Amino acid sequence: MERGKLPLITKSRLVRDLKKIGVKKGQTVMLHVSVKAIGWIVGGPDMILQALLEILGPTGTLMMYVGWEEAPPDRLEDWPKDLQQAYLNECPPFDPATSRARRNHSVLAEYLRTLPGTFRSNHPEASVAAIGAKACWITENHPLNYPYGSGSPLAKLCKVKGKVLLLGAPLNTTTLLHYAENLAKVPNKRTVHYRAPVHFDEQRVWVEVEDFDTSRGIIANAEEYFLTIMHDYIISGKGHSGKVGAAQSYLFESDDLVRFAKQWLEKTFGGSGPQETT
Repeated sequence: MERGKLPLITKSRLVRDLKKIGVKKGQTVMLHVSVKAIGWIVGGPDMILQALLEILGPTGTLMMYVGWEEAPPDRLEDWPKDLQQAYLNECPPFDPATSRARRNHSVLAEYLRTLPGTFRSNHPEASVAAIGAKACWITENHPLNYPYGSGSPLAKLCKVKGKVLLLGAPLNTTTLLHYAENLAKVPNKRTVHYRAPVHFDEQRVWVEVEDFDTSRGIIANAEEYFLTIMHDYIISGKGHSGKVGAAQSYLFESDDLVRFAKQWLEKTFGGSGPQETT
């Protein structure tokens, strides 16, 4: 849609709408956003960040999953050998200070990453950027293996009873559900192993990473279930919803959402058991 055909949204309108759905001073908020869904924002996408930071204040924290644009691609081993070798030979190492955020996780991820005062975790695939009172703590010591599980920024979000804010973003993009996948006692969880280049002692070093399969899902031969979990959670009466600009938006309690998703996964896919490794 052309910019002129989008509804015109001001920063003051964003502040009012965000407050209406429950964003408050001092909260820790993990943001997912579709900028276009909100409308034509006067001043550009930066106004979304500014509106949120104005509400959260100096005691609040804003965070986003930013990942890495050059993170090792899924199923690299299936590429033609010459392309595999080209990637392995010349992919630059991940650097939390300079490596670009993933473009398909909202343009605002890179805006936040480059905002003065922002911290970023040092994981080459699952990195999170945060700004505010708890930003350093949230992003430090990000585990290399199982980076969406224990000790991760997602786990810390739940520990401080933070919020998940979706501004026009699809429900199935809720990254926090990967933490529930880590916690759920489900048989034959699918895991993956991959290598990634990182900076170490001013050199490029390849590290080995083990994780649950966040791309295809932890359950082999199962339909995509994130959307179903989120729908069931909303139907149960949880969360706050409303319009922010023109975007249908939601605010969820992180710890309650993880508890619900963990129980949903265990009920749907059964009790504990061995893991499938690929």
